[in-house]
Amino acid sequence: MASPQVRYTYEDYRQLPDDGRRYEVLDGELVVSPSPSRRHQELSKRLQYQLYRHAEVEHRVGEVFYAPFDVILSEDNVVQPDLLFVARERLAAFSERGLEGAPDLVVEILSPSTRARDRGKKREVYARFGVRELWLVDPERDAVDVFERVAGDLVATGSLGRGESLASRVVPGLRIDLAAVFA
Repeated sequence: MASPQVRYTYEDYRQLPDDGRRYEVLDGELVVSPSPSRRHQELSKRLQYQLYRHAEVEHRVGEVFYAPFDVILSEDNVVQPDLLFVARERLAAFSERGLEGAPDLVVEILSPSTRARDRGKKREVYARFGVRELWLVDPERDAVDVFERVAGDLVATGSLGRGESLASRVVPGLRIDLAAVFA
């Protein structure tokens, strides 16, 4: 007889130790990721700077947060995107727990240990809960794969590399020179 599978909730997640690991809950399954690499953190820092400067300092169109930061999509879906943006008109979705609901933009920087999950299960969860735009940043290719919300799904709309400029449909006026990101 098979033993019943444990289904994790936000409350279970809150009880996990603060041990330096990155925990998430995807459809009730506990997922653990190792700390990101130096390259991952460099890309995250550069993108965060660009997003923050544009969205919060220059144009005040919303807020940007970086991991670790809880995004509570449901009681059994709690994620920590590398970066996220929430438009100004949706800032009431923040609570002391984190963000209660989907960000407008999610940025995930792919790592060898998270690549398949970020492209598969997490993309599907983000689509289901209403993320409007997803960037999957691939350090191995120096490229950003852009996904936009179409008919309830996140659909690939382009892949941009080092010599190109990345624009967002959900962050008004944002344009990022990828040569500066992948330097």
